[in-house]
Amino acid sequence: MPIGQLIRQICRFEINFILMIKFNAVVEKFDKQGEKTGWTYITISAAQAARINPGVKVGYRVKGKLDQFSFEKIALLPMGEGTFILPLNAKLRKAIGKRQGDAITVEMELDQRQIEPSADFMRCLKEDPLAFKFFKTLPGSHQRYYSKWIDDAKTMHTKTKRIVMALTAFSKKQGFSEMMRENKSKKFE
Repeated sequence: MPIGQLIRQICRFEINFILMIKFNAVVEKFDKQGEKTGWTYITISAAQAARINPGVKVGYRVKGKLDQFSFEKIALLPMGEGTFILPLNAKLRKAIGKRQGDAITVEMELDQRQIEPSADFMRCLKEDPLAFKFFKTLPGSHQRYYSKWIDDAKTMHTKTKRIVMALTAFSKKQGFSEMMRENKSKKFE
């Protein structure tokens, strides 16, 4: 085989190596941190993040275990200088039985599976062309965030309320944080 052809074959060969990392962490909680005030989380150092997804400085999804509790499709959020956080929502904290200051064993790896958008949300979006058009201008990560937020609702009432909030926000060309701030202020009026 000619050397040029061999080099082209080698260059086309892609190694898809996924590394599972394991470390101990402490559950932390933000005091004053803008939108993240009050969030509970685990810090992922730059060195740990580089082992999971080398060179990536934007958010991405991981799967693994927190102590013995398995999780998947959870986004690591960038905090700057290569450091990330793994937010621990109330459902996750309850499942692992941990709170601020508790030690936890973390095993995680890159989760490369695609998240399917919420069928109910997409049906409603397609009935509102302006909202759908704005939704399509959002980065894919934001689209997935909205979809997951809607699907994570515990009741149909909450799911419906979240869909209405999102469609209303899209008609005003608002992002998630603007939508949440506006709806939070309406609670106190």
